[in-house]
Amino acid sequence: MRLNSFDEWSPLREVVVGSAENYLTHERELSFDLFFHENLARDNPARSEWYYPRLSVGGAGTRGVKTPIKEKYVAELNEDLAGMAEVFRSLSVTVHRPLPLDAATTEVRTPAWTASVVPPLNIRDNTLIVGDEIIETPPMIRSRYFETQFLKPIFGEYFRRGARWTVMPRPLMTDASFDLSYARTSMAGGPTEPIDDPRPSQCDVGHEMMFDAAQCLRLGRDIVANISTANHALACDWLERHLEGRFRVHRVHRLSDSHIDSMVLALRPGTLLVRSKDVADLLPEPLRGWDLIVPPDPTGDDFPRYDDDDLILTSPFIDLNVLSVDPGTVLVNEACPDLMRTLEQHGFTVVPVRHRHRRLFGGGFHCFTLDTVRDGGPEDYLS
Repeated sequence: MRLNSFDEWSPLREVVVGSAENYLTHERELSFDLFFHENLARDNPARSEWYYPRLSVGGAGTRGVKTPIKEKYVAELNEDLAGMAEVFRSLSVTVHRPLPLDAATTEVRTPAWTASVVPPLNIRDNTLIVGDEIIETPPMIRSRYFETQFLKPIFGEYFRRGARWTVMPRPLMTDASFDLSYARTSMAGGPTEPIDDPRPSQCDVGHEMMFDAAQCLRLGRDIVANISTANHALACDWLERHLEGRFRVHRVHRLSDSHIDSMVLALRPGTLLVRSKDVADLLPEPLRGWDLIVPPDPTGDDFPRYDDDDLILTSPFIDLNVLSVDPGTVLVNEACPDLMRTLEQHGFTVVPVRHRHRRLFGGGFHCFTLDTVRDGGPEDYLS
């Protein structure tokens, strides 16, 4: 089928499900800690310190601190991903999978830095599908710099069928590239070592565009984009110019540190799943009149118990990261009975799916998937 995906809820026909094969470690360095800083400080009390390895001038630089991931967790995650793919097939949705990460591919290297490479798991982040166009977004974490390469066979086939295919400018990602203002002013506190004078690099160009597709809420011809840093704002400037005349981009400011798909998701026209009613106050005016579904707060019983040396990367609200198969059907983590009951009370059919270790791997169902073909079009839901 031809690429076609304008919103978050129209009947789903084709989807990509991420891969965790050969996920061995998290490497804590500047870009990783900036991305996960709120949850690193809040949910890892035994290890809330920040790492800030200085980059050497003109070289690949000092490596970050590697945190191994237990093989048991990766094996169970791969089981859950396979189960998720089977659920999609049972719902008559065509499933694509990215190329697996080869065990021998251990690092990514650029003229400015070196980082461990991770598999294409949270594939929502680095690709924005807008209608008939694939847009590869500028990464926010160094270890994910070439992640979309694992999706090239899929993207290439959609291109051959008529899709547009665009790559946003890639950042150099030196220390000076990052806008640190959000991290410095958030409630989570700042790093142990102040980053007031990042070490210069011959590759420095100042703040650069960095932006994930999971910062966007797609609503037909409208896109709501969360902006929390100068990096995001630059990328949004590019997005507005590139999509001018085809889509309207609406900026919201600091709805979260970056991603918004555990804060707000559109389940169907006129209905939002939100973390709290306060979220609506930050949304564009037309969305404030939509019906809000606010589920009960998660409890500790919803999650596995982890050891002190396990690194927790997502907030307890990660299970709001659901995926709509159509306007009346939603995939929900089977470990969340309160969320399932709440959605059923609002008329949705809930499909329970197992996903155990979402807090260790940074994503829920929306993060782990990329919906490439849906039935919807560029409708105007906000006028």
